Amino acid sequence: MSKKEETSSPSLKRSWFQELKAEFGKITWPTKDKLVRQSAAVIVISVILGFIIAGVDYLLQIGLTYIVG
Repeated sequence: MSKKEETSSPSLKRSWFQELKAEFGKITWPTKDKLVRQSAAVIVISVILGFIIAGVDYLLQIGLTYIVG
């Protein structure tokens, strides 16, 4: 049986969707409190890294201006 025939079989599609539904049932979703804390942590870390990158960029700009100029 060719691969195309295997994937187009209705029984295989039904089996795939049943397995997908079973896998979605295994997902443990975070609580609202945990989601808020993790989102806040991501935002804070992103802002801190933004400042670090901006600082390094500024220092490199000053250094290159000193070397070239």
